[in-house]
Parts: sequence; C-alpha cells; structure tokens
Amino acid sequence: MSWGTELWDQFDNLDKHTQWGIDFLERYAKFVKERIEIEQNYAKQLRNLVKKYCPKRSSKDEEPRFTSCVAFFNILNELNDYAGQREVVAEEMAHRVYGELMRYAHDLKTERKMHLQEGRKAQQYLDMCWKQMDNSKRKFERECREAEKAQQSYERLDNDTNATKADVEKAKQQLNLRTHMADENKNEYAAQLQNFNGEQHKHFYVVIPQIYKQLQEMDERRTIKLSECYRGFADSERKVIPIISKCLEGMVLAAKSVDERRDSQMVVDSFKSGFEPPGDFPFEDYSQHIYRTISDGTISASKQESGKMDVKTTVGKAKGRLWLFGKKPKGAALEDFSHLPPEQRRKKLQQRIDELNRELQKESDQKEALNKMKDVYEKNPQMGDPGSLQPKLAETMNNIDRLRMEIHKNEAWLSEVEGKTGGRGDRRHSSDINHLVTQGRESPEGSYTDDANQEVRGPPQQHGHHSEFDDDFEDDDPLPAIGHCKAIYPFDGHNEGTLAMKEGEILYIIEEDKGDGWTRARRQNGEEGYVPTSYIDVTLEKNSKGS
Repeated sequence: MSWGTELWDQFDNLDKHTQWGIDFLERYAKFVKERIEIEQNYAKQLRNLVKKYCPKRSSKDEEPRFTSCVAFFNILNELNDYAGQREVVAEEMAHRVYGELMRYAHDLKTERKMHLQEGRKAQQYLDMCWKQMDNSKRKFERECREAEKAQQSYERLDNDTNATKADVEKAKQQLNLRTHMADENKNEYAAQLQNFNGEQHKHFYVVIPQIYKQLQEMDERRTIKLSECYRGFADSERKVIPIISKCLEGMVLAAKSVDERRDSQMVVDSFKSGFEPPGDFPFEDYSQHIYRTISDGTISASKQESGKMDVKTTVGKAKGRLWLFGKKPKGAALEDFSHLPPEQRRKKLQQRIDELNRELQKESDQKEALNKMKDVYEKNPQMGDPGSLQPKLAETMNNIDRLRMEIHKNEAWLSEVEGKTGGRGDRRHSSDINHLVTQGRESPEGSYTDDANQEVRGPPQQHGHHSEFDDDFEDDDPLPAIGHCKAIYPFDGHNEGTLAMKEGEILYIIEEDKGDGWTRARRQNGEEGYVPTSYIDVTLEKNSKGS
C-alpha cells in the first residue's frame, strides 16, 4: 500500500492530513505539558503539607516521643519522599516526552513543508507543459482553418471565369503558405504533445509517488513517535512505582509501630512526680468538750453554741482548702531542677549528666588528637610549631575540668534525689503507724499527750480559725510548737503554702508529716508554711507534742 499509487490525485487531502497529524502531535504535547504542571503542583502541595504538619524542633523537649507521634512524623517523611517521586515523574516526562515532542514537531513541520513544495513545483511544471502543448494545439488548429479558407478561396477563383490569372495565382500562393504553416504547427503540436505525455507519465508515476512516499514515511514516523511517547509517558510513572511502593510500605510499618502500652508508660514517665499519696486524715473528736462540760457543769450554753459554730467553720474551711501542689511555681527554672517533683527532677538531672558525659568524651578525644599532633610537630618541626597548639590544649583542659565539675555537681544532686525517693516509703510507713496509734487522742488543735487522760487545752479562740492545710495561716493565736528542726538543704518555697528556708536554719515544728512528705514549720518571726520532710532534721519533744 502506497500513497503514490493509491492517492495519486489527492494532493490537497494529503496536505490537510499531514497538517492534522502535526496539530495532533502538538495537542498531545500540550496535554503532556499540563500533566507535568499537575505533577509539579501536586508535589509542591504535598511538600507544603508536610512542612505545615512537621514539628518545629526548637529544642529537644519538643521532639516527638510517643509512638503515635513518631509514626505520624515517619508518615510525613515518607510522604515527602513520595512528593519527590512525583517531581521525578514530572522531570522524566518533561525531558523524555514533552521536550522530544516539541523538537520532533519542529522537524516535522520543516520536512512537510519541503515535501509539499516539491509536489507543488512538480505540479506547476506539469501545468506549464500542458499549457505549451495546448498553445501549440490551438495554433495548429487555427492554421488548419486558415489553410482550409485559403483552399476554398483558391478553388472559387479557379472556377470563376471572370477571375484574372493574377488573382488565381495569388490565391494559390496564399494556399501554399497556409498549408506550409499548418504543417509546421502540426509538427510543433506533435512534439509538444509527446513532451507533455512524457512529463505527465513521469509526474504521476515517478515524481508524485516519490513525494507521496516521503510524506507517507513522514506520517508513519510521526505515528511511531507518538507510540514511543505514549510508552515513555507510562514508563515515567512505572519507574517510580517501586520507590512509591516502599514509601507506602514505610507508612504501613509506621502504623504498625504504634504501641499504646508504650505511650501510656511514657505518660507515666513524663508526669510522674515521685510523691507519695497523702495519708488518711486522723479522727478529730470534738465531742470530748461536750461530755466534759456536761460532767463538770462549768460551760454555759453560749460556749456550747460557740463550739458548734467552731465545728461548722472548721468543716467549711476544710471544704475550701487547696491542695498544696495545685498551682505551678511562679519562679523561673532552677539549675538543680528543685522546682520539679522528685521523679521529673531525677530524669532531668540524668539527661543533663548524659549530655555532659558526651561533651566530656568529645573534649577528651580532641585532647588526645591535639597531643598526637603535638608529638608529630615535635618529631617533624617542618610540619608545624608545637607551641601553636598550646592555647588550644589549655582551652580543652579547662573545658574538661569544667565539665567534670558540672558532672560531679549534678551527680551529687542526683544522689540527693535518689536518696530522698528511696527513703520516702519508710517515712510513709512510720507516719501511718503514728496516725493509727494516736487516733482518738488528738485535740482539736492537733496536739496530743502520751497519757489519754491528760490533754493540753489551747485558747478557746483557736477553734474558730484553725484548719489543716489552711492557705492563709492567719490564726489569731499561733499553733504551739511540738519540736524543732534544722534545714539540711536549702528550699526555695515557690509553691503557694510552702516556706522557704536556708541550709542550717532552725525552725519550729508545729505539725508533723502526715504521710505526704511535708512538715508544717514556723520561723521565729512567726512566718509559717510547709517544708519537705526530707530536707530537714526533725527533733520532737519527748513528753508532749503540744508542749
């Protein structure tokens, strides 16, 4: 099947078809370009999405720790890699498909233009040959008619008896001239006709088939190029499928790595304070005064009413009391993390010690490297001056000493915290025993005696104002001291209701530790508050806690 033989007379249609083929090629190239833009925008939007939801790690404290958070951030990383693969698809399509299509379309237009110009030239040449043949034919036809007229004129004069011999001879000469010219035009027409037939045969059997064959090959190459681009379009996507599959597998693995038990344990580790729960409140028997009043008959009804009001006031205050750790400390973070609960403080100190040890290891490695370099310089002076390394060595040594001191100081704080945490269980147990033993012998003021029949009775005015864990400490009469204590460690007292103290300071004990790790104390100037029991050395009175 050849266009040259089958479509020898369809030059205009072939012209339109080849133009349509180029237009279709450019249309497909435009499609690929828009697909590239879609891929690029998709990748850009994915990267912006990942950037939006990725954490801004300004400090180590904000790093994700929970397995669900780590899994989500791993998914974001995989999604970022997936976006990168979309960019690879766009680049591959732009280079292998779109760029190739645009270059080929340009070459195709040039080649088509050349072939069509050759076809038009061949057609113009054939038309010129046909015009020459047609002109010679018409000239021959005209001369033949003139010759026939001359012959008719000669025959008429020759038969006319009145015509002169001169007229007859002149008509004869005219006939001979026209006959000769007709013969010449006949020969020229025959030559032109033969030439035209030859050019026409060459045109339709040689020139046009060759041109159409070239157009056919050009169109077939265009079709093949489209097929290759279709395949390249798909291959650009198929090449990244293994990597995209790995990204999706990574997302699945991230989902499988979520561990709810581990997250729960992290919550415990993050917020565990290390404090023991508060112990049971002792029973305060306010009815002893009523029974004693009935037996003695010395207290009037007004005092009984006053006692009732005291009980209500005390209960009301108990309902409105605040938990000692209900508010966060208002002060800034301290170097030894004493503002944190024991468990969190221990973790912070351990993290700092680990960081300091890593820094110390780096400095030690640097010192070793400098010493080796110094030895090399001493053995080979041409390589460098050993004295130039001395300032750096001195600086490294100072850093090592500083880091060791920091490690020692933080280890001391850590030992202190671990010692307190270890001893808190024993104190809790002993405190519970004291509560069980003294239950029923405590006065309304919280004091007791060894003898159940003896009580130290405070001023009556205290019944209406005193309650445990009172945040105001605005009693009309201060509670009696039941002992004294000496501060072993300094305490800042940032929390509401606590009392700051310095190391070695002597305080009065006005209320024992009830199992929550805190003791109520008072300074000599009357300022009261709670201090950590593990920070003080307590000495209680032997005979009476209220003496």
